[in-house]
Amino acid sequence: MLEHIGQTESFSPSDLPFCQHIADLISASIEQALHREEHQAAQAIEEANRLKAELVSILAHEMRTPLTSIKGYSTALLMEEAVFSAETQREFLEIIDEECDVLQDLIHDLLESSIIDAGLLRLEPQPVRLPSLVRSVIEDTSHRAQGIRFLIDFPESFPILDADPDRIVQVFRNLLDNALKYSPQGGLVVVRGELRESEVVISVADQGIGIAPEHLNRLFDKFFRVKSGLGRHVVGSGLGLPIARNIVESHGGLIWAESQVGRGSTFYFTLPLRNRKQEMIEDEREQDD
Repeated sequence: MLEHIGQTESFSPSDLPFCQHIADLISASIEQALHREEHQAAQAIEEANRLKAELVSILAHEMRTPLTSIKGYSTALLMEEAVFSAETQREFLEIIDEECDVLQDLIHDLLESSIIDAGLLRLEPQPVRLPSLVRSVIEDTSHRAQGIRFLIDFPESFPILDADPDRIVQVFRNLLDNALKYSPQGGLVVVRGELRESEVVISVADQGIGIAPEHLNRLFDKFFRVKSGLGRHVVGSGLGLPIARNIVESHGGLIWAESQVGRGSTFYFTLPLRNRKQEMIEDEREQDD
């Protein structure tokens, strides 16, 4: 039975209309909250479906171009009535090889993004020399550089870090690929390392088209890509930078970009000098002392 707060007497029959009104308000409020939750759940499902459809559309579009090239050049090489010189055959095969690399990168990004979304990203830290990693990545990607120059600037005293080398290579590869895609012929890409008190800061700078301020905060969103402005289609899944962000943040670092339209872009990321495991060991030693 309802009672007045702080009073012992019960509600009288004359109070029933008032109680009914209160009950109706509470009921309406609960119903509104339930509708709001259902609407939010429906919106979440709709957004997930939209992203899936967008992913399929992007991958279908991005895969069509390399597949068309592979099909075209391989068909030409198989034509019995056509005779190509050894130089031309090699040129066709190099194009096929490059387009296969494009497809491989697209599929790799998709798989990596799925692993991250499922919470299955695992790090295997070990001592890493970042300058050596940068040189190896640049050597691997140089065949796609198209005349672009590289400069590596790390101090001689740059420390050895505790990180997952395969994942950090992935970060460098994604940032360098991004720089190459948006750089003009003969442009310069600079990879620089800076030592700070408790972390290192790595930067990858290009002389590309730059990024408008309103796009900077979306660079690390899935599927978002800036239009090249170079008169050519830029192939990509739109997953490279989000993957790089997740890897860097899993290492305890941060990643961001700075840019001016027409004056190039610089991507930065940090890595801590000490990982959490090392800090716990040192804390235990201090406690024992």
